[in-house]
Amino acid sequence: MGAGKSTTARRLANRLGWEVVDTDDMFEAKYKISVCDFFHKYDEPLYRKLESEVLKETENMENVVVATGGGTACFFDNMEWMNAHGTTVFLRISEKAVVDRLVHAKRKRPLAIGKTEEELTEFVQRHYNERLPFYEQARLTVKAENLDLDDLVNQLIPRPEVLSPQSPVPSPSSNINNNP
Repeated sequence: MGAGKSTTARRLANRLGWEVVDTDDMFEAKYKISVCDFFHKYDEPLYRKLESEVLKETENMENVVVATGGGTACFFDNMEWMNAHGTTVFLRISEKAVVDRLVHAKRKRPLAIGKTEEELTEFVQRHYNERLPFYEQARLTVKAENLDLDDLVNQLIPRPEVLSPQSPVPSPSSNINNNP
């Protein structure tokens, strides 16, 4: 949440000449309700189930960059599924930067609404620590603050094994820019 997944996905897709697919947008189009309103009207477990189904609708899409929600990788078999069907990129960002982005965001996140900055900081720290083991399973890790898109493209393009879903996932120690 707040790492810049949607923005980076759009920029990367544009650079590659591909389409961009945002699973939050797919969810909202399919169910005719915003993610935020869905959270308020129903509950997170139902959202996560439907979100997983929406994610798996991307399976047969080609030449697309898929942006997911921040929690997508952490539920069901989503991270394993994403690694098996494409190249996953973890946008590593400091907790402080996430809080700053969330405080100043135009589009409020369902899990962050109504929290003071202190509560938001605590929330981000807790969620980040819970989610990190899932995020670290990504095939590639890049630093999200001041992301160099050319560098990301260069890391993807000259390494065809990174683009192959069948290649083994590198260990976290082999990821680049692994420092928060």
